[in-house]
Amino acid sequence: MSLVPAGSRDSPEFTPEWKADAGRGKTLLLRHIESWESIPLGSAVYRQRCPLARAQTERTKAEKNEARPTMNVLILGSGAREHALAWACAKSPLIGNLFVAPGNPGCASVAQTVPLSLADNAKVIAFCRAESIDLVVVGPEGPLVSGLADDLVAAGVSCFGPTREAAKLEGSKGYAKDFCREFGIPTGAYRRFQEPSEAKAHIRLLGAPIVVKADGLAAGKGVVVAKTLEEAEVAVDTFLSAALVSAGAAIVVEEFLEGEEISFFALCYGATAIPFASAQDHKRVGDGDTGPNTGGMGAYSPPPVMTAELTQCVMREVIAPTLRGMIERGSPFRGVLFAGLMVDVHGPKVIEFNVRFGDPEAEVVLPRLKDDLLPLLVACANGTLCSDAPRFYPDAALAVVMAARGYPGEPVRGSRINGIEDAEAAPGVVVFHGGTREVNGAIFADGGRVLAITALGSNVAEAQRRAYGAVDHIKWPEGFCRRDIGWRGVARESE
Repeated sequence: MSLVPAGSRDSPEFTPEWKADAGRGKTLLLRHIESWESIPLGSAVYRQRCPLARAQTERTKAEKNEARPTMNVLILGSGAREHALAWACAKSPLIGNLFVAPGNPGCASVAQTVPLSLADNAKVIAFCRAESIDLVVVGPEGPLVSGLADDLVAAGVSCFGPTREAAKLEGSKGYAKDFCREFGIPTGAYRRFQEPSEAKAHIRLLGAPIVVKADGLAAGKGVVVAKTLEEAEVAVDTFLSAALVSAGAAIVVEEFLEGEEISFFALCYGATAIPFASAQDHKRVGDGDTGPNTGGMGAYSPPPVMTAELTQCVMREVIAPTLRGMIERGSPFRGVLFAGLMVDVHGPKVIEFNVRFGDPEAEVVLPRLKDDLLPLLVACANGTLCSDAPRFYPDAALAVVMAARGYPGEPVRGSRINGIEDAEAAPGVVVFHGGTREVNGAIFADGGRVLAITALGSNVAEAQRRAYGAVDHIKWPEGFCRRDIGWRGVARESE
């Protein structure tokens, strides 16, 4: 395939480096970096500008006749995102022992799975010490919000993921909205409530459509985009039931934003950020964006709407002030910052922040990554992140999520899935496991979102055709999927 480096001016993902100037606290430093074409990998200029390259050169000189050092890595989580992370890390020449805890059958095909509880920080740390783990990559948001990264770092274990305080950007919708207002980050108008009657009065004043969000973590299902006042009031009653209110529950009521929703990812450490990639998710459960919200029914990357100019705008108006704000609050951000954006003719507005890779976005972003993922994760964890933009293949990637009947409500578990090998036999296709389990070599559904079938193509339309061709090889009567993933991208390509 024809490859164009993401740092090239011919690539839609060429962007400058943006840094929040923590010293002055109010200005932004913008510096255009030369393209990858003008800084050859391994050149003297490259080694001078990139700390990772300099360190690698020094190690190469010192270890000229020695074996390449390897790293032991532990990935935490059990979904398709973690399978994609393990799949990408397993390809690295730097990888030593690769573990996923607790993992799934897909993870087990590329790594060793370990039955660790993500809620037991002490056991995770003990495992890291016993297995000489060099890097922990935290997949889901829950452990980050509960402070796992803090405990790991305190124990001397490098961790890709933010501290408990920095993870509040995802852990509390209200915190994130207040943060945006304080640091001038564009977002929709909102108010926070704990009393149902006050929330309903505010909703009646504004009218529908309107958005109601549970303040805390809800696995992607704590958002209701209400088209009527009745829907909005039901959402208030759901998120602010008497039991939840007594436990301190809160909601955010915000204006309905129209436009294209984009998932934007930046790799960060302190005041330094580099754009990683973008994707477009499909949240609603049904074709035509109908039905309730889910954790995501599919995604594609790159979205045609995400131009180089828009990428620069997001880095300037969203990512840089977020990093500056985190520093000012005493919680420098480390890891991947995932900004959920609504883009219209006026530019981007923040819908929400996430502090980890998205799911299903990881399943389309990582297959496009040309560079080695592992050094990027290490650089974010250890503070050696340099300005060089990661390189991506120009191909599009599209993932279709297959879910168990009943999702996003209570899914039907235990049904057998056949045809995964046939699906993966198609060119450019990989099947990432989510909620699956293996019994005597057979695969069974064991969750809501069960499989993510990803395909690469020269454009979104070709990736879509290949992905659905692979989906049709899956024999699973108890499963379902949307049949229109990528429709906006295909429409834009045909314009």
